[in-house]
Amino acid sequence: MKLSVIIPCLNAAKTIGVQLDALSQQEWDEPWEVIVADNGSSDETLAVIKEKSGGLPSVQVVDASDCRGSAHARNVGALLASGESLVFCDADDEVGAGWLAAIGAALDKNDFVASRIDVEKLNPAWLVNCLRNPQGSGLQRVAYPPYLCHAGGSGLGIKRALHRRVGGFDVSLPRLQDTDYCFRAQLLGIRLYFAADAVVHVRYSSSPASLFQQARLWAQYNELMYRRYGGGERLPRQWLSYVRTWHYLVCRVPRLLHRETRSTWMKALGTQIGLLQGMIRFRVPPVR
Repeated sequence: MKLSVIIPCLNAAKTIGVQLDALSQQEWDEPWEVIVADNGSSDETLAVIKEKSGGLPSVQVVDASDCRGSAHARNVGALLASGESLVFCDADDEVGAGWLAAIGAALDKNDFVASRIDVEKLNPAWLVNCLRNPQGSGLQRVAYPPYLCHAGGSGLGIKRALHRRVGGFDVSLPRLQDTDYCFRAQLLGIRLYFAADAVVHVRYSSSPASLFQQARLWAQYNELMYRRYGGGERLPRQWLSYVRTWHYLVCRVPRLLHRETRSTWMKALGTQIGLLQGMIRFRVPPVR
């Protein structure tokens, strides 16, 4: 088997059919399989998978319900995969036309690759205008030590042997498992390659409350990444930047009155609160 596409899922009945339909439209000359690692779904997810699996070359549903979390589900899927290379996709996203051939070609020449992210197809225009796409033209890079590149877990591909060497995804992390995974791979000397032709359409949450919660957890666990991998190096003006952002938010409280700016403001607030929680919990200064 040349490649295994691994999809972790939990109660994804409303979206996983779109992802499986998109995969069934892919064309590639090499043998490949789809492994859905179910994290304990209680909705109609398994019925949708059964309905949509007819157009795919090989679909296997594996039980990953013994430990909650997408990191564990990805690791279970990888353990049972037979492909030389592994590619991880999310159940609420949609791979683009030609994605499989593009990611397969990238993995022929590189050991560790990331897809390009598109946010316009699956999200309303007002939300796209409010929230940036950090992986639309290249890899993301953290602005704190160790200043390494990283990529979202949806569309991330790696050779199976290297996945084992990295040690899989850290199941103790509720967020930033993909960032931590990318850091550990690069610290082993593995280059992360950006496959611009391999496009994944990513779905955002349009709820300000959900965006707040997501940003809060991302910020909190970026503090942990800084503690784990920063080597104790301090950033210039760390506290000044953090305090200035609070001033910026207070001055722009009226943005809560408008849908187009409410989500951005709530996401920024979540980041500030998450940084504070991370500073207290992990005993490090704020990161940018």
